[in-house]
Amino acid sequence: MSVTDPIADAITKIRNAYRADHKSVTVNHSNITEAVIKILAEENFINSYVTVERNPVKKIYRKQIFMNLRYTNSGDPVMVNIQRISRPGLRIYVNSKNIPSVYNNTGCAILSTNRGVMTDRDARKQKVGGEYVCKVW
Repeated sequence: MSVTDPIADAITKIRNAYRADHKSVTVNHSNITEAVIKILAEENFINSYVTVERNPVKKIYRKQIFMNLRYTNSGDPVMVNIQRISRPGLRIYVNSKNIPSVYNNTGCAILSTNRGVMTDRDARKQKVGGEYVCKVW
């Protein structure tokens, strides 16, 4: 089955895994999805991730990303919510002066710019805008 929006699919799997108190989740690989997950790991929303190559012997037919989710000591998820903003039917672009802050800078916005995928803070420092992919808090 083909996925028309791999970013939204990955975001939904991560959100559902946190709501079900799972310790890990596996999502399908794409370059943009791996870049978003790398930012989530850098911002400490997930513990770690590893890319799993396809292996028909182990019945892994697609390249996948395996993530270990992060919880607080009391068992609450670190990531309260993750929301897709720009989507294939309605692309949302922001310039460097109008980059939104998420929950008074306690969360982060993820942007896809011509300099790569980055957080809102990095985009403000580099004074670049781009596609507003998602927000995490």
